[in-house]
Amino acid sequence: MVKNRIVRLNSLLKEVISEVIRRDVRNPHVNQLITVTQVEITKDLHHAKVSISVIGTPQEKEETIKALQSAAGFIAIQSSRKVVMRYFPELTFKLDCSVDQQFKIDSLLTEIHNEQKSRQVPPSFGTDADAASE
Repeated sequence: MVKNRIVRLNSLLKEVISEVIRRDVRNPHVNQLITVTQVEITKDLHHAKVSISVIGTPQEKEETIKALQSAAGFIAIQSSRKVVMRYFPELTFKLDCSVDQQFKIDSLLTEIHNEQKSRQVPPSFGTDADAASE
């Protein structure tokens, strides 16, 4: 029963924190192309890890995470107004690199596919068309 509650809280906090970041955080270092990908709250409900996906350069990603971490208290206060809990968890922001890893895997698979196509023997090999061209 406790596990279901934590799963529901994770989902709810993900939506609320995402909305607060989008609407209320006014920091120029926070990239506009961010997504809250996951929230993991501890069993005692006192701490939560917020995974953030950022589209941009590595420097922009780092600045965004630092800016969000410095605004964690503000984000928690704004979020606590929308979610009624006895204790609102302390937020810790971390960079989610899964999207970058997925892009890298996709590009490697495309490269492998293209190389396999270039190594295939042409279907006209050994026909009269080849003999006429020689």
